[in-house]
Amino acid sequence: MDTIPLLGEYINEETLGMVYHLIKFIFSLLVVLFVRTMLIKKTNKHLKSKEGLLNMLLFSINLVSIIAVLTALMAFFGEISFLFDTLFEIGGAGISLFVLILALLIIFLAVKFSSLFKKYVLSYAYDKYQIETSMRFTLNSLFQYIVMFIAIVVSLTTLGIDLSSISIFAGVVGVGIGFGLQNIASNFISGIILLFERPIKVGDRVIIDDIFGDVLEIKMRATVVKTLDNEHMIIPNSFFLEEKVINRSFGDTRLRLRIPFGVSYNSDVFAVKEIALDVAWKLHKEFPEILSEPEPLVLFMDYGDSSLDFVLLLWAQTPKNEMKIKSQVRFELFKAFADNNIEIPFPQRDLHIRSVDGSAAEIVTRNLEK
Repeated sequence: MDTIPLLGEYINEETLGMVYHLIKFIFSLLVVLFVRTMLIKKTNKHLKSKEGLLNMLLFSINLVSIIAVLTALMAFFGEISFLFDTLFEIGGAGISLFVLILALLIIFLAVKFSSLFKKYVLSYAYDKYQIETSMRFTLNSLFQYIVMFIAIVVSLTTLGIDLSSISIFAGVVGVGIGFGLQNIASNFISGIILLFERPIKVGDRVIIDDIFGDVLEIKMRATVVKTLDNEHMIIPNSFFLEEKVINRSFGDTRLRLRIPFGVSYNSDVFAVKEIALDVAWKLHKEFPEILSEPEPLVLFMDYGDSSLDFVLLLWAQTPKNEMKIKSQVRFELFKAFADNNIEIPFPQRDLHIRSVDGSAAEIVTRNLEK
């Protein structure tokens, strides 16, 4: 009989109200999960073949589900003070745990939306209108910057921060950039210039410090270049505006390939020219990249120390297979010269002795006699 008064001390009207709200929250959560599951099943069943539309609808369903759960949370935790107590202040606005979570959720949803929109909507438009790869990357980056800027502004507004009140904070950041963050700011601005001025683009073949590579991605601070050895170089964006960079794909993607070779002095130079041109036209059939116009050309460059020096000039539509084409040309030249008895000489030096010291001559003579 004594337990009833003891229970009465804990079970009061506030506790019963809390239990009631908890039951309502759990029931609402179950309803949301049930509706979400049914919608996802129906969507997957009817739009399985349309991946882009399917993913956008799934994103919308999840977004609505999150909003419904947040609404239920607000109804349940509305009486719990610690969620709405001020943790700190920014610009005179009190920041609570609830609005902080809400602001972070807005940014998260913006990132997710941006990713899905680029992958399934913009990519469809790019394919339809045949937009080149470098322009796709520029438009994707621009779209992501705009979405994130809007998300940050909405988040700050959600936090109750007056945007005009952060001017002092912006001034402090400006001073920080001037002293400690100038390198980051320089690379960020350089990245924007690269995206719009486009001295280099995604997919371009570049030469940096005698290293060949393809531009893989232009990020906010740095550019990723993939070398021919499948290594990735992370290069600050400002480098491309301040240093000498060779862009083999800028303006005109055609590239002239130079394959130097030498033959012995007793070779027929006119036969050598014809053989080299025959090799060039043969490879033109194997490699579509090799152009017929301008035509292949063989030039007699010099009378070398050990050989007659020639160079075979080929034009390629793209520099992507440069090394492979040059290697195959050398293979074919070697075979063709061997079939036609044309010698590829190695370096030779003739040593003429005009006079020898007497003691040295005696030593040489003695060694020869042995």
